Amino acid sequence: MYGSCFARLAADCGMKVLVVERRPHVAGNCYTEKMQGIHMHRYGPHIFHTSNLAVWQFLGRFAEFNNYINSPLAISKGELFSLPFNMHTFHQLWGVRTPEEARARLREQCVQYDRPPENLEEQALSLVGKDLYERLIRGYTKKQWQKDPRELPAEIIRRLPLRFTYNCNYFNDRFQGIPIGGYTQLFEKMLDSIEVRLNIDFHQERAWWESQASMVVYTGKIDEFFNFEYGELEYRTLDFHDRWLETDNAQGNAVINYCDEEIPFTRKIEHQHFDPPSSPVERTIVTEEIPAAWSRDKIPYYPINNGANMAIYEKYRQRADAMSNYVFGGRLAEYKYYDMHAVAGAAMLRFQSLRFG
Repeated sequence: MYGSCFARLAADCGMKVLVVERRPHVAGNCYTEKMQGIHMHRYGPHIFHTSNLAVWQFLGRFAEFNNYINSPLAISKGELFSLPFNMHTFHQLWGVRTPEEARARLREQCVQYDRPPENLEEQALSLVGKDLYERLIRGYTKKQWQKDPRELPAEIIRRLPLRFTYNCNYFNDRFQGIPIGGYTQLFEKMLDSIEVRLNIDFHQERAWWESQASMVVYTGKIDEFFNFEYGELEYRTLDFHDRWLETDNAQGNAVINYCDEEIPFTRKIEHQHFDPPSSPVERTIVTEEIPAAWSRDKIPYYPINNGANMAIYEKYRQRADAMSNYVFGGRLAEYKYYDMHAVAGAAMLRFQSLRFG
């Protein structure tokens, strides 16, 4: 997202641009593949949402978005719960019906510390209390990050919505949806008229590629860029198990989380619900998303921003900041958890600062 947005903005200003991509396709982890009429999110679900009108209008140049609303469900001990945590969830868990009753139950449950919460577990217990933490957060988080919640930074759980209405829309943003026809075509249109070379490993001939440009926008892993000189950064990585099922609708929802620790996958994704097929399907594809142990040959999805990793990243960041002919941007190059709209917005701001700042 960062590299493609930057490339489009540069090309629109008359600059000569070349995009070099390691994979055999554009769109990065947003890549969608059409299979038997269904647009499959090959690297996990991507739901676009933003309140930034400039970002929404910019991406709207390249795709029409549908009205998909993200309303995931969660299964714990055989029971189904609504997400994000809202009045439906509180009623399902405690039988309460009003916001006042829900707040009272949360006050009973929440743990009060005499200092700021120091890790994810403490942050969760201070926000939602023991019941919600034990049923819907602890096991899922441990699977998702492959770490005990007490080893994870408190910041991760601060993104968790908590509301006292019967509204199951996960996001509060003004704009939300999925590109009709999938994400891949959005990126193809964004890169239209720009030279793109696929299956190219920038690092193998880095000196030659650098000689071809006055500026390089780098969106890969920052530790790899510096040949892991200060150590390797950790990332969350995933494996995906796809199942074709002989039914037109397997689970009735795009995303269902599985919170019990003994179940190996964190969620099941039924892709057809993101961007409904133009004609009815007789088969559907459901993907189990399975957290995996990190190694250098795996695909990096999420940075693990604990103290040890951030100390290593800071050394790389200082080196990167000193390189005036480079822009380091995006999740991997900035070792930062970014939603898609934030990545696009960051690319737009960075380009503006270089072009007109």
